[in-house]
Amino acid sequence: MDLTYRVTPAEPRGHLFHVELVIAHPSADEVILSMPAWIPGSYMIRDFARNILDIAAADATGPLPLDKRDKQTWALTLRGQTATVRYRVYAWDLSVRGAHLDTRHAYFNGAALLLRVAGQEPHPCTVELLPPPGDSGADWQIATSLQPMDAAPLGFGRYRADGYEDLIDHPVEMGRFSLIPFSVLGVPHRMAISGRHHCDESRLRRDLTRICTEQAALFGELPLDRYLFLVAAVGDGYGGLEHSYSTSLLCSRDDLPQAPVPPQNPGAPTTDKPSEG
Repeated sequence: MDLTYRVTPAEPRGHLFHVELVIAHPSADEVILSMPAWIPGSYMIRDFARNILDIAAADATGPLPLDKRDKQTWALTLRGQTATVRYRVYAWDLSVRGAHLDTRHAYFNGAALLLRVAGQEPHPCTVELLPPPGDSGADWQIATSLQPMDAAPLGFGRYRADGYEDLIDHPVEMGRFSLIPFSVLGVPHRMAISGRHHCDESRLRRDLTRICTEQAALFGELPLDRYLFLVAAVGDGYGGLEHSYSTSLLCSRDDLPQAPVPPQNPGAPTTDKPSEG
């Protein structure tokens, strides 16, 4: 059984992701699908399934029975051929835990968007990330720690995961963002900052390099081949959630290091009203 997930930020104004789960070469007459009620590193019940607006399944012959067993679980009856499950997810949670979509960007954690197929968790799967329709996402890019298959750097296309646990451990940012690359002990690191900001990127790169280098020295190793910081700059907010190869962060844009204000030229004219006397 091969699994492919296709994720499209299809309705940015309506905050709706369209997701397709393609189940090829099924080896059973029935599979159990579920949406997690949790996310690794955040120890609360999240009930992501409540954001699924509709769901249906079909194969080349026609629609397939999809029986809802509880609030987050469905039983899919198969006919021995490739089946596709299609569903829409409402995404309006601007946090480090869920999914958020508007006309400026798209962000999601796999646990908030991607159905689990019981029994297939250890097996590799493919994730195809698609752009929004029309020209609205013509200049959008991708920031994720997922391993690319045929996707260009920062590009839409196919990525891979080693299993379901790996799949939901790589959050994805789509849109327009500032990218700050740097290296620590030869390992490539990146920070992608989405949202309006006036960050001093040169200073942030220097600071991040020093901090991460000291962290690696403290633990005596850096057992990674890549690392990504995803930062959402907002008017007022904070949060963070760590993953194996990335970290999602939410911060006030004013908390980012700001570019220094250039000193005024003492000889330059001012707008002050001249003194009278």
